[in-house]
Amino acid sequence: MKFRWSLIALCLSVAGIAAAQAEDSAQRGKIAGYTCHGCHGIENYKNVYPTYSVPKVGGQSAAYMIIALKAYASGERTHPTMHAHAASMNEQDRTDIAAFFAASKVRAAGPPVGTPPAAVATCASCHGTDGVSDNPEYPNLAGQHRDYLEHALRDYKSGKRKNGVMAGIISGVKEEEIPALAKFYASQKPALCATDKIREKGKCQ
Repeated sequence: MKFRWSLIALCLSVAGIAAAQAEDSAQRGKIAGYTCHGCHGIENYKNVYPTYSVPKVGGQSAAYMIIALKAYASGERTHPTMHAHAASMNEQDRTDIAAFFAASKVRAAGPPVGTPPAAVATCASCHGTDGVSDNPEYPNLAGQHRDYLEHALRDYKSGKRKNGVMAGIISGVKEEEIPALAKFYASQKPALCATDKIREKGKCQ
């Protein structure tokens, strides 16, 4: 019994250390990611050309954000500004900035809002019917800007944005299904948010 309680105490201690490290990482990310706020911190801020809403990243998982930043750095995802920022980051920068983005977690809130279009069945295994993914390596889509989702899906479909999993999935989605799919996920709650909401309030909702 004494050994059991010692083991529990050790586990709690390790969990406490991990939580403190995650908080420290998020605090460093709040500072290191200051340049991100100029676009991702402003509600409804638009990419100039082509024109679409800059994605909300507040509430995304840290694992996904690290993957995305590495993809921009390598050129797997093409965007000049994002490539310049991501390529200048080291591993610690990416970890800290991702921890800050993930500071306000988006969690499932019950049944989806509205009737899911048929194409949602293609997306649900990775992104969830409600847009909240069970896998931290896949992005949450709940409350993301509708026009950004349409833009991203079309980039995957054309091959401009490269991802082995998405290349296979998007081939089964028709062009005419994309607007309804984007509208549905954009309507879900709880929602992702602009990063300044985390910086000012500590959470998205």
